Amino acid sequence: MSERIFNFSAGPACLPEPVLEQAQSELLSLGGIGMSVMEISHRSSIFGGIIESAENGLRSLMEIPGNYRVLFLQGGATLQFSMIPINFLGEDDSADYVVTGAWGKKAAKEARREGTVNEVYNSGDGGFRSIPVDDELSFDPDARYIHFTSNETIEGVEFDRDIDGSGVPVICDMSSNIMSRPVDVSKYALIYAGAQKNIGPSGVTLVIIRDDLLDMVPDDQHTLLDYRAIASKGSMLNTPNTWGIYIIDLVCKWLEEMGGIAEMAKINRQKAGMIYDAIDASDGFYSGHADRKARSMMNVTFNLPTEDLEKRFTAEAAAKGLDGLKGHRSVGGIRASIYNAFPVAGVTALIDFMKEFRRTNG
Repeated sequence: MSERIFNFSAGPACLPEPVLEQAQSELLSLGGIGMSVMEISHRSSIFGGIIESAENGLRSLMEIPGNYRVLFLQGGATLQFSMIPINFLGEDDSADYVVTGAWGKKAAKEARREGTVNEVYNSGDGGFRSIPVDDELSFDPDARYIHFTSNETIEGVEFDRDIDGSGVPVICDMSSNIMSRPVDVSKYALIYAGAQKNIGPSGVTLVIIRDDLLDMVPDDQHTLLDYRAIASKGSMLNTPNTWGIYIIDLVCKWLEEMGGIAEMAKINRQKAGMIYDAIDASDGFYSGHADRKARSMMNVTFNLPTEDLEKRFTAEAAAKGLDGLKGHRSVGGIRASIYNAFPVAGVTALIDFMKEFRRTNG
């Protein structure tokens, strides 16, 4: 296929076309040096400029305060499920976990290997359709940290606010909605995110960590699991994902050209609103999975009356260039992932298809 399709995949997700085009143009020779970014030394001054530019781009876009370190790691957000408790949760300690979906559930499971996990909220019995209101959350003031997932890709459930830890460090997995809307970084002790949704390609994990948390890392930690050691070497304790960091730098530049995160949030609200309006106007033919107050801007999840119709929906949509709409195997249904780089034109095409599919199958 010579033409681009509309890629609704939950991740790795679509990247901005201008970023892909620039990367393509520089693939063989970065800036005329006669080598690809995948071939140059990570210790070279050229790559040093790239990683510095990527960090500066993130700091500018997210307004990251000076007392936070920006780290580029590997292992995905899933490694952070273990790395966080390994660094901050001893066997005699406890941490509070807010579980609103499959990824929060996995994070809590890994943390139990190191210490006590208190699930202060778990919406699993209701099918992970909701987020808690403030009155439903009560945190242990002696907890080492509070952990939550700001957006659950599988169920399409998203927090519309920050969590106030009242002095307890708050840690957040923002893998699927980072940079989709403004966030006050100063309210968090640590933010982490796999790059493959809104930041760049798979293979890079962003960690934004407050300086005082680095002081909590125990001595004699495994070196590559030690945030303090990684920070001391500027994310180059070992060879980083040079290609991925290069793409992150380009994505940050693209976001700046788009008007920054506040402008991107307006576009994201528009895109999600268009699909939810189509769901709500379908007289029940399409039904959203998440409660209305918990609906995600990034991952719109919904069902059709039968599984057979859902299979037909995804097959016919793919034939029309609308790919990646099949819901996660654990929940089924339909999932339209519409991250920052996903175009409004793709949302319009999906809505047109939804209307036609309902007309012929309703």
